[in-house]
Amino acid sequence: MNVRPISGASVDARGGRGPRRKGMAALAGVLLLAVTACGGGGGSDSGAGDGKGKDSSTAEAEKSRAVVTIAPGDGAKFVETSGALKVTAAKGKLTDVEVKDAKGEAIAGKISGDGATWTPSTHLAAATKYTVHAVAKDSEGLEATKEADFTTLTPKNTFLGNFTPEDGSEVGVGMPFSVRFTRGITNPEDVEKAISIKTEPAIEVAGHWFGNDRLDFRPEKYWKEGTKVTVDLNLDGVEGRPGVYGEQTKTVSFTIGRDQVSVVDVKTKKMKITQDGKVVKTIPVTTGAPGYETWNGQMVMTEKFVQTRMNGDTVGYEGEYDIKDVPHAIRLTDSGTFIHGNYWAGGVFGNSNVSHGCVGLRDVKGAYDGGTPAAWFYNHSMIGDVVVVKNSNDATVAPGNGLNGWNMSWEKWKA
Repeated sequence: MNVRPISGASVDARGGRGPRRKGMAALAGVLLLAVTACGGGGGSDSGAGDGKGKDSSTAEAEKSRAVVTIAPGDGAKFVETSGALKVTAAKGKLTDVEVKDAKGEAIAGKISGDGATWTPSTHLAAATKYTVHAVAKDSEGLEATKEADFTTLTPKNTFLGNFTPEDGSEVGVGMPFSVRFTRGITNPEDVEKAISIKTEPAIEVAGHWFGNDRLDFRPEKYWKEGTKVTVDLNLDGVEGRPGVYGEQTKTVSFTIGRDQVSVVDVKTKKMKITQDGKVVKTIPVTTGAPGYETWNGQMVMTEKFVQTRMNGDTVGYEGEYDIKDVPHAIRLTDSGTFIHGNYWAGGVFGNSNVSHGCVGLRDVKGAYDGGTPAAWFYNHSMIGDVVVVKNSNDATVAPGNGLNGWNMSWEKWKA
């Protein structure tokens, strides 16, 4: 029996198919070569293999090592207005920090010399949302950024500062800027730091506390005529005492008027009114009688009344006088010292001292006569003008009795 070989194959003596196996081996070699070529070709031609590894490595290399941290954390509520905000950088240095409120107004701050921290230069406002954007660079110059927002606390207890002079006013050369607080202040440094004063021309202005509820600001000497003063009251959010926060943000501006200082000589019983250092008028006066002497010292005008009532009961002189229509009265101290018109004392002016401590000038009942010495002085005076009393047997007026801090040396004032 003849056997026909299968096409494409041969049968060897052992019954195997030699040529077929050889063909399969060759095919396997081709396939292996193809697979090898596919893998290798991807690296050199398509960029899909080694290229991917290269991109990943580059991205890792370009990532900054700097780490920025913002405190308080993102979304924090009821944040304290002082001491809570801080931005730090690790493995790098801060290059830019912006903190803004909801109106887009920036909060001043400072990056430390080593670039490790940023802290605000002032307190934050209460019940306000802030956003923080911070940038740091590592040693390779690669930047890392971080952003956060937070909201400050809403205080349960607050205080205000009642101030003088009024915004837009023109005042005399002796007028300090005085703030009286509605609550006693136990953190005076924080409160004083929240009040800034700028002048044109620029001069040094310092603050001084009288007790824990009043803060006055003045220069070393009387203001110069024409000086413009701008005060920023940034009290909103400042913690004046534990748990009690300011609620006031206001800018106040005032201008210094002509230079007028009046000097009362108790011995001669005369007052010389000077403007720019030159005497423009001399007026006979009466001052405090023995036992009721007028204070010595520099006293600033704080209030003016065409007519006012003066009752001895209000200043410790019970039943001694009650005059319902004292004309042309100008207050000099909180304790009740005035320079005012007098229509009841007769011819004492320039001759004898008969008052209960005030400085009296001749006047008429009803304050209708503009030609009297008292009317002239009243009409030529403004809040902030200075009246200096000398040669009295009494002591010098206390600096805090009225706006009379000029009776304190500059060294003590700043201390």
